[in-house]
Amino acid sequence: MQAAVFGENLHRLQQLLNEVRAEDLHLVPRGPAAVPGAGCSRAGAGAGAVPPVSYMHICETESFSMGVFLLRSGACIPLHDHPGMNGMLKVLYGSLRIACLDPLPPAAPPGARRRALLRSRQLCTPASPPCLLSPHTDNLHQIDAVDGPAAFLDILAPPYDPENGRDCHYYRLLEASAGPAADPHALPREVWLVETPQAADFWCGGEPYPGPKVSP
Repeated sequence: MQAAVFGENLHRLQQLLNEVRAEDLHLVPRGPAAVPGAGCSRAGAGAGAVPPVSYMHICETESFSMGVFLLRSGACIPLHDHPGMNGMLKVLYGSLRIACLDPLPPAAPPGARRRALLRSRQLCTPASPPCLLSPHTDNLHQIDAVDGPAAFLDILAPPYDPENGRDCHYYRLLEASAGPAADPHALPREVWLVETPQAADFWCGGEPYPGPKVSP
């Protein structure tokens, strides 16, 4: 019964989120200024540096968090996870390339290699349906802004909470676990990951949310 109710509520939330547009949140697409060294390898943060990614906090409760991420042209949110969390991502403007992975057992200690399944690598625009993640499917992903700045609405349930085991971990893609004859572009496919600290050249700034108030 609970699974059925969850499925119904999830479907309804997907429908509602699919209707959200940038103008509904009073967002105007940014200019084309690019991140130096576009991609996930960028110059580090310096004095007065503009962050490659900014976050607009909308609201947060014990059950969920909601906000908007803004990526400059060429910016990348590195491969990371969402332990024990469900999530939705809806592109508001621009284009995002999103790579989604699932960890494969057994679990590995920090710094050790672990197997994962690279499930998809897709280009998402405001016309795309919301991207979904669950505790077990598409829980790891990397997000790249493509051909200009981009923004997306992000909902996580429950929100990050390090004290309750829901902390963000970052990973680096190493190599395919299959033999040399395997097609490196075929999906889904197994890959190797290693957990890493948050990169010194990635940081997220904060900006005020200009849209309508959301009451949880």
